[in-house]
Formats: sequence, structure tokens, C-alpha cells
Amino acid sequence: MSRGLSRVLARVHSLARAGKVRFTHKALCELASLDFGLDENDALDILTNLTAEEWVGRVTSEHTGEWMHIFKPAVAGTAIYVKLILRAECVVISFHEGGRGRDKEEQW
Repeated sequence: MSRGLSRVLARVHSLARAGKVRFTHKALCELASLDFGLDENDALDILTNLTAEEWVGRVTSEHTGEWMHIFKPAVAGTAIYVKLILRAECVVISFHEGGRGRDKEEQW
């Protein structure tokens, strides 16, 4: 695992454990639409347990120019697509099943 990815994961884990995560309206709607009955606390658990193996890449936000980190953890045997930006808090931009929303991902 690269040092950069290690720092990203440590920061995501720390912010999620501290509850310093903000979900965009889009991410909350996507979370609610999943068939797993997940809520924000479940999403925090998923963020707290993200691994390097679940990291897909990163893309630049068209709106802000910031890096958005993309992970695809498995939940109940289904890949979930999680896209987030790290600021003073973790901002979850997208949270849905892995088959949708395929972006061009840049590898580190």
C-alpha cells in the first residue's frame, strides 16, 4: 500500500470514528435506496473499516477540483460504490451499488 493511500485510509477511519462525516443529499438518497436497510451509522461503520484492497482509485471533482477517493467495499456480498472527499471532515458524495456511476478512475 502506498504511503498516500495509507494516509487517506487513516484519515477516513479517524473521521468516521469521530462522526465527522457529512453525506450529500445525493449520497443519503442512494444509501436509502439500497436493499440492505443501511442508515448513516451503518455507513460510518463501512467507512471505518475500508481497506486498501477496496480502493479503486481517485478522480477530480468537476465542481471543485478536489480529489474524490473511490472505494468498493462488499456489503452482504454486494459491491458498494463509495466516493468521498477529505476536507476538515469526510464528505461522502456517492454511496450506491457498485454497478452504477462508473467514472474514469486514476490510480496512485
